[in-house]
Formats: sequence, C-alpha cells, structure tokens
Amino acid sequence: MRYIANSPSIRIVLTRTLVTGIIGGSVSALMPLVARDLLHGGAQTYGIMLGAFGMGAVIGALNIGEVRQRMSGEAAVRACTLSMAGAIAAVGAEPSSRCLTAVALVLAGRGVDAGGRAVQHRRAALGAALGRAGRSLAAFQASIAGGIAIGKLGLGTPHRHRRRGDRAAGFRRPDVRCRRCSACGCACRRSAPATRTPTELLADPEVRLSLTGRSGPLVVEIEYRVAQDNARAFHNVMQEVQLSRQRNGAYGWSIARDIADPELWTERYHCPTWLDYLRQRNRPTQSERALHQRAIDFHLGPDPIRVRRMLERPFGSVRWKEDTPDRAANEVLPVVATAAGSST
Repeated sequence: MRYIANSPSIRIVLTRTLVTGIIGGSVSALMPLVARDLLHGGAQTYGIMLGAFGMGAVIGALNIGEVRQRMSGEAAVRACTLSMAGAIAAVGAEPSSRCLTAVALVLAGRGVDAGGRAVQHRRAALGAALGRAGRSLAAFQASIAGGIAIGKLGLGTPHRHRRRGDRAAGFRRPDVRCRRCSACGCACRRSAPATRTPTELLADPEVRLSLTGRSGPLVVEIEYRVAQDNARAFHNVMQEVQLSRQRNGAYGWSIARDIADPELWTERYHCPTWLDYLRQRNRPTQSERALHQRAIDFHLGPDPIRVRRMLERPFGSVRWKEDTPDRAANEVLPVVATAAGSST
C-alpha cells in the first residue's frame, strides 16, 4: 500500500481498472432486466444473453495479443473502452432483436476483458520494482474484482423494488452512468513505461563496519552541487525523487540547502535496515533510474556526488554483547557478501 500510495502511475492504472470493473459489473447485474423487460423473455433468454457476454470475454482474452501487436498499449485501452461503451449503450436502447442484443453483449464482454488485460499489460506488472510486482498485480486483481462488486451493487440495488410495468426507464439511468464511467476511463492520462533494470547509478557503498541484514536504521546523505540558476528546477525534480525513495521504504526524507554555500544541496533520508537499503539500490525501475539520473545531471564540478551512509544506534542495532569488540575492518568489506539475502 505504501508503494502504491507513492506511485502516481500505478494509482492511475488501478483507477482505470476499478472503472472497468464497475462497467462490467453493471452489465451482469442488470442482465435479468434486459432479458425480462427489454427482450420479453424468460430464464432461457437470460442464459443465452449471459452466455453471449461470457463468450465475448473469452474472445477478448484470446485476441488481446493481436490487438496489442496492431496498436500501442494506450490506443488498445481506449479502443476497448470505446467499444465497451458503445455496446452497453446499444443494449440499453430497447432493442427489439435478441440477435442484435447478443451481438452487442459479445462486444461488451470482449471490451471488458480485453480492456482490463490491456491496462494490465500497459504497465508491465504495473511498473513495480522486482520485490513488489506480485503484490502490485494482487492490487490489480482486487481493483477489478472490487469494481465488479461495486458496479453490481450500485447499479443493481435501485431496481430491486422496481415494478414490472416500468419497462426500461430504470435501466436507462444506469446506462448513462456506465457511459460516463467509460468516458472517465478514456480521460485518464497515460503512464510512463517501466522497464526494470538492476543497474545502480551511484558507486557501490564502501563498508568498513561489520553489518548484518538487520543493522539499522541507516541514514543516507547525498550531496549535490547545483548552479544557483538551476536551483528551482532541481528542487522540483527532488520532489519526485522523494516519492521514489518513500515508495521503496525510505522515511524521514528531506532536502536542505547550505546557507553559507548556496550551491550545496543535501538530500537526507532513513532506511529501516541495511538489507532494506540494499534492496532499494538493487531493484529500481527504469523510470526511477531515469529520474535519479535527472537529479544527478544537475551536479556541477569535477568531483562526483558525495554519499554518506551512517548507522544509527551502531551498537544496539547489531545486537553485540558488552564484551564484543568493535570490528571495523581495515580492508573494504565486499558489498555482495553483506547483501546475501537481498535477492531472496
């Protein structure tokens, strides 16, 4: 939840997924009214219409690969949403033919399923870091399932006590609502691509203190030297960097400017443990890496960016006994050895 809350692109994806679920849920919730009041049928008609909707979902699942080959990810999402909205509008227009209604429901089912899958593929596991892709996909499934439940409850409840002779007047109102939801889904802005890469921009940390995976908290300070003309632009980029740090587990983030040296900026944040810090370094997305590169590009001078990594509670955090010596090795400890559990 922390990762999603600090990821605007993922929040957009989940919002679009929720809207898709609400629209799809409304179709199945109001299907009995369509069969009874619009088509003047019974249980058999209802079964056929529901089967047509399910057949459309199967077709959408089978054809989504071909759709994405012919169209970009965003274009596929919008095309599926528009086809779904048109099909739902056709069903709510009091059709006289059961065949035409069945065809419209096939298109609606295809749009609901293909639209949801297109949104899912659009973000390539929602752009989450390696350690959170599975949980992000779980949030995706929860959003579409929750949307279906909300759609069925919200649009089906007003018709529970509707009289038989009211025909389709009650169905039209939710249908208009469905079309508005489709428009909202199309209006959501596109999100940035999120190919993952394990490459780290800054140099590997130099470790001369005996650490365990649970050692912490860790305080990280990064010093940038930025031209005064670029101060405001740099500060704006660092606000985005803040979200990147926080969704990966950092807390207590701040950015400060030296009052005696206005070109000197210090980014400071905490990581709960040494293992959390290593995971944060080793699991960035491509968009996060590009963002950090934008911040580094502001740095001036021949000297590289200076990074300090400090251990708070240096004795209690590693659970030393009173007679345990302070083992600060003269040689540099390999980072790989200290990160043995970071990829598991």
